[in-house]
Amino acid sequence: MDLGAYIDFVVSRTEQMFTIVQHEGHGPVWLVFLIGIVFGGIIQYARVDKFEKIAGFAMMKDTIIPKMLFFAIGLTSIFLYIEIKLGWASYHVKPIMLQGLILGGTIFAIGMAIMGKCPGTGPVSIAEGRIDVLVGAIGGLFGGYVFTKYYDTFFKPLMGANLGKTTLVDLSGKYAPEAVFVFGAVLIAIAFAIPKMELYDEADLAQLDECERPDVECDEKK
Repeated sequence: MDLGAYIDFVVSRTEQMFTIVQHEGHGPVWLVFLIGIVFGGIIQYARVDKFEKIAGFAMMKDTIIPKMLFFAIGLTSIFLYIEIKLGWASYHVKPIMLQGLILGGTIFAIGMAIMGKCPGTGPVSIAEGRIDVLVGAIGGLFGGYVFTKYYDTFFKPLMGANLGKTTLVDLSGKYAPEAVFVFGAVLIAIAFAIPKMELYDEADLAQLDECERPDVECDEKK
């Protein structure tokens, strides 16, 4: 697949994405767009699109990211299961390939540590005008092109054996509702149990009152 064909492929898949949304019966495109706006607003409000949040987590100096992730995954697990049972949602399970997961997870972690971004916070940072993230996104598109072009000949053998599509619901059988609820509740509890630590940059510190700044001593703190 040459570069031109890959661009056509990306465009066609993007068009297909909108077509799928229109015909899945789970809501119109405008609703999905609105949810995206709300998601971006929450990301900005929580400041998790900042380098300090993810890099701080990697250095164990900021816990906003793990608190958010544990809470979001726990809450989503419960409500997504309920929505699926009600016929309001569906999901497509990917097969377990341990070699690919380990290799991909390692590359993903290195990328997050270097850029301080993830696929969710990256676009928000680009919208804020951060050129470094835009360069990273362009690199990601190029990486996707290389992966697509050489998948059969090079990357597919690295993925390892296909271990099937296993979910918590499958493993728990008739106790699936209880298992999902316990799983979600435990993650939410962990989110609240993790002590709150924040790593601020200069822009964050400038917006705080003097007594709110962690790097300044004042009488009210004593």
